[in-house]
Amino acid sequence: MTRLLAMAGYVYQSAAAIILIFAISHLLPAADYTNFSLALASSQLLCVLMFEWLQLAGLRFLAAAKENEAARLRWSLFAAGLSSAAALVVVGSCASLASVLPTGIVALGLGISVLQGLTDLYFLSVRLSDRLGIASFLLALRATALLIGAAAGAMISGTAEAALLGIASGHALGLLAGLVAYRTPMERVSLQAMMADWKDFSRYGMLAAGASVIHLSVPVLLRVIVLGRLGATGAGAGFSIALDLLQRPFWVLNAAIHTVSYPEVVNDFEHGGSAKSVQSARRMFEFMICTTLVLLGGLIGFIPDAARILVPQASLDGFLETAPTVAAFYFLHTHLQATIAVVPHLEKLATRLVVVAASQLALVVSFAVVAVSTGLSPRAAVSYASLATLATILVALGPTLRFEAFPRWPLVMQAGVAAILIGSLGSIPTEPAAWLAGKIAIAAIATAVIGWRGDFLMLARRG
Repeated sequence: MTRLLAMAGYVYQSAAAIILIFAISHLLPAADYTNFSLALASSQLLCVLMFEWLQLAGLRFLAAAKENEAARLRWSLFAAGLSSAAALVVVGSCASLASVLPTGIVALGLGISVLQGLTDLYFLSVRLSDRLGIASFLLALRATALLIGAAAGAMISGTAEAALLGIASGHALGLLAGLVAYRTPMERVSLQAMMADWKDFSRYGMLAAGASVIHLSVPVLLRVIVLGRLGATGAGAGFSIALDLLQRPFWVLNAAIHTVSYPEVVNDFEHGGSAKSVQSARRMFEFMICTTLVLLGGLIGFIPDAARILVPQASLDGFLETAPTVAAFYFLHTHLQATIAVVPHLEKLATRLVVVAASQLALVVSFAVVAVSTGLSPRAAVSYASLATLATILVALGPTLRFEAFPRWPLVMQAGVAAILIGSLGSIPTEPAAWLAGKIAIAAIATAVIGWRGDFLMLARRG
């Protein structure tokens, strides 16, 4: 039941993030929303750059650690987190001198990076202290605070700075709530022991985080390339909304599955033997592939209808033109960054992760630049980026194939059929209301069938 509630909490986060994007796009002028979107995306990149190595190292080492060892590792982890935060403030302040964004927006972006990084690190430690329910509640609480804070700032002031201040306040509230809700056990260690832990963290974590930074840079650079042609226009804002909106469901769903399943996969890999490790990894792969396929179908089938109601009229055409291809791109991008990377993470093949990520970045940027420079549409540029990402996936499959944790392909095919069915609902009108209710019912039934066929609901009840 706890795992089922955790999944529901992540779905709530995704919904809150979608509502936030729609709300801010309505409350801010197109130029301010473009600045808000760029600053938020940049802050995410900085957060990954400075804190992802600790997230990955903490997840990989804490998931398999015994309680006494875990308390010691947490001390080293948080000490490294505070050091990373200080370094981010110093280096980011110097780098901001070359930014084209206003100083206030840059400062708020740096603050958001620091607060999000520390909050995510603390929530991870709560989850790996066998407090999945508390961690899920804290994540949902933070999502609510982010939505209310950003919307209130944009509504009161109508500026990108105010909306970003609301985001920063939401992260600060989440961290405070986490400290109040659960104090993770920690054991103070000597400087020598802490440095030894940092060495272990950095040997694996920094390379793995480098791969994450590169992967995160892909949509950021894709945005820069396309906006370089569109500018701060309604079409540019619509494209930015598509990039902001459609990455969130995939990211949140992937994070939910990793939170629920990955610690068990790591523990089985370290302590459970080969057969058990392959079995748990196979189930995780099925969970990720099937749910994201159905999600892709749902986005294609329902987001256009919601957009006509929620996206500002000036940005609607730009959004509708690119939304389906952006959704397909994020589907592939998520599986390259998450699914294909599971086995290399288990085997600590961090250098391979960096090579794969760099290959995707080089291909996507090259393809997108060619598309834009030859006068192709933003939709074509994103399609080229998707082809580049698919090519990288095919090249990077080696460790996963050798691990032999193959999903049940009939189940994957059934999920694909369900995705096509749900996606095709986009051609059915949503008025009168009975048609919309029918579409929702069909999508819900198809999703439930895949969940039942994959035994994913039973997986959730085992927690």
